Amino acid sequence: MADKYKIIGPLYDFLNVVYGGKQFHKCKTAMNNDLKADDTILFAGVGHGRDAIDAAERGAKVTVVDLSATMLKNVEKNLKGKNFKHPIRLVHSDIFEFNEVGEYDQVVANFFLNVFPEDFMFKVMQHLATMVKPDGHFVVGDFHYPSGNILSKAFQNVYWYIAVGIFTVFAKNAFHKIYDYPKHIEAMGFKVTKSEDVNVLFVPALWSMKAQRKEVIKPQQKDVA
Repeated sequence: MADKYKIIGPLYDFLNVVYGGKQFHKCKTAMNNDLKADDTILFAGVGHGRDAIDAAERGAKVTVVDLSATMLKNVEKNLKGKNFKHPIRLVHSDIFEFNEVGEYDQVVANFFLNVFPEDFMFKVMQHLATMVKPDGHFVVGDFHYPSGNILSKAFQNVYWYIAVGIFTVFAKNAFHKIYDYPKHIEAMGFKVTKSEDVNVLFVPALWSMKAQRKEVIKPQQKDVA
């Protein structure tokens, strides 16, 4: 399959900084704070990989999966000179061909799900969820669903549509509205247990959320007289 990020991939770091300063990195690493040493963590879609590097620096066992060779080269460049307790494992693969079911304490999709049309995006979410351990977590970091007053919603929409427009033109990503990720997470049988807003120009333009499977309540057995 063609590498859609050959053109825009080398500019990914630069675009992140220009468009959001340090706020994208803050969003991507927001849920890393709860990681423990030796936790297994999967990053689906890698970007520049600095969130994966942050997790490895905390002692986690990190696996990164990406279909774009260009984006994986970005990670390799950012890994130069770094040493971790557990070396980061880089996997060049379509996410649907990566099937390590129930292997991860945390599965992370940072600014990855938004590249897909909504129906297909939900299928990707469901596939990623299969790789979460029974007591593990599913993490999503992305553009904030419009909320607040009319000015906040206008800014959130404009901020998103500029970004998606650029990546639609240069990487042929899907052009769509902002996704309501908590709704989709709930539909998978997970519950958002932690959420953090990240402001751009004093408006919550990005957010990160952590979810865990809802407890299955077994029906009580009736006493037999």
